Amino acid sequence: MSIESGLSTATKDFLVRSHGHFINGQWVASDSGETFAVHNPANGEVIAHCAAGGEAEIDRAVKAARAAFEGPWSRFTSAQRSRVLWKIADLIEQNFQQLCELEILDNGLPTPLAQYVCGMVVPEFFRYYAGWPTKIEGATIPASPQGKLPGQVFSYTLREPIGVVGAITPWNSPLPMVMLKIAPTLATGCTLVLKPAELTPLTAMRLAELCAEAGVPDGVINIVNGFGDTAGAALAAHPSVDKIAFTGSTEVGRKIIHAAAGNLKKVTLELGGKSPVVIFDDAKLEEAIPGAARACFFLQGQNCMAGTRLFVHEYVHDQVVEGIAAAARAMKIGPGLDPSSEFGPLISAEQRNRVASYVEAGLIEGAELACGGKALSSPGYFYEPTILTQTQPDMTPVCNEIFGPVLCVQRFGDDDLDDVVKAANSTIYGLSGSVWTRDLGTAMQMVRRIDSGQVSVNMHAAIDPAMPFGGNKQSGWGREFGKEGLEPYLKTKGISITW
Repeated sequence: MSIESGLSTATKDFLVRSHGHFINGQWVASDSGETFAVHNPANGEVIAHCAAGGEAEIDRAVKAARAAFEGPWSRFTSAQRSRVLWKIADLIEQNFQQLCELEILDNGLPTPLAQYVCGMVVPEFFRYYAGWPTKIEGATIPASPQGKLPGQVFSYTLREPIGVVGAITPWNSPLPMVMLKIAPTLATGCTLVLKPAELTPLTAMRLAELCAEAGVPDGVINIVNGFGDTAGAALAAHPSVDKIAFTGSTEVGRKIIHAAAGNLKKVTLELGGKSPVVIFDDAKLEEAIPGAARACFFLQGQNCMAGTRLFVHEYVHDQVVEGIAAAARAMKIGPGLDPSSEFGPLISAEQRNRVASYVEAGLIEGAELACGGKALSSPGYFYEPTILTQTQPDMTPVCNEIFGPVLCVQRFGDDDLDDVVKAANSTIYGLSGSVWTRDLGTAMQMVRRIDSGQVSVNMHAAIDPAMPFGGNKQSGWGREFGKEGLEPYLKTKGISITW
């Protein structure tokens, strides 16, 4: 294994370690002794090996989580949990360089994006959730059960942690996805067994260590590495898991629902998307054009919020397409460790081939190529940012979530508002979307009529810790972020006392 020059000593030391499972505060190997390789998508080289867990490791981790939930963690006060969450944020900032390097090596993020994620997004979310433990509260209810008169009964509710949470996270944004499972778990007083994506497990393991350093008791956070059809399936079906929190594809989300049926565990799902971006002729194009480019090509298009279906008014269609194509061509494609790179690799050769197959299908079906459309011949899994024009709603790349840097453009006219709404909603997904216009009336109509869990005006994917985020239709169940992001981790107990 070759390790890139210029990495910090902390990162180099971490990569050459033996990577097992973090169970009950200890790193342990798999009973089977099996391991899997972790690759750098920028060059395909192996950068680490991890233990491959299965049913046995999941069971051990769930038992540790249950013991911690009923034991030491249950005795932490709300204020103590708040301090732990805040301390985790501090430790993330103190280990900023190592986390950035691991995220880049593991996932392929460009350096500026990794710095933004590790230095701002993840600490900010932990600090946001650090404010919630002392504010989780029930209510007094003016109830009269069994005909009791007012003053003869006192009824109230308690909000209690749901118990042991099983979480399965994707590879497209590893550290933030893990953070979005750990932070509400700790804020509500639950415990966690996490299976990170086998393609990108490194920052999840390092974050588990930082949680322990921050004062999280043994067994509260457990990491089991492995594959979806073994470790993930065992976690989803485990009878002692009270809730599953999953982020990933809609296809896998369906499997998790079936697996969770055994003990009727609660399930939240943040799934796929095929988000519309609608640009009207009065939009401020100097903002809409780069905004639409970011909406599609952010994270190389490997994100569920990606605005991959672009609807443009015919009066500005050519100008918008030319502007986005120019922005795409100007992006410097290269390894994330090169700080000048703006556009990194796809996660794997399989994913690159998948993206290429969708582009090829679109061209066969009559779409036209405005830019891109090729894999790079250099090492790594690079694919050019691509724009397809003259697309129709029934074309293969328009209907399917590609999870890659492919923008499908459709045009509309003055009298097509109803048709635009219908086309925007003509998908099984409903996660995100954006509208670009200076007309407030048009904006207010569109945000109400687009069937998505999130719609932004003159921006795309307006993410903030306080704003609930999640999907409609087959984009998922439940919400993350904000107060609503805590609800799935809590249960309500109604209590009545008479005298």
